[in-house]
Amino acid sequence: MVLLITYDLKRPGQDYAELYAEIKKAGTWWHHLGSTWIIETTSSPKHWYERLAPHIDGNDNLIIFEITSNYYGWAPQKAWDWLAKRNFRV
Repeated sequence: MVLLITYDLKRPGQDYAELYAEIKKAGTWWHHLGSTWIIETTSSPKHWYERLAPHIDGNDNLIIFEITSNYYGWAPQKAWDWLAKRNFRV
């Protein structure tokens, strides 16, 4: 499955390196938009929320969606290529 992880980190100067490191543990990830990651995983959005929640502050926002083949947008070509390799098409 492919998940979209997006967040709004509100604490200026906070070190979120552990959050980013945890996301990268997915192994296969894409991150070319500031607050958005796309990962390939066998784990559910709930599982990833539970993994990432300890690395954010209580006033931050975090949403994780499963991406389906029904999406559209404006993004770098690398994003579309990454998704296409995972059998997703716009």
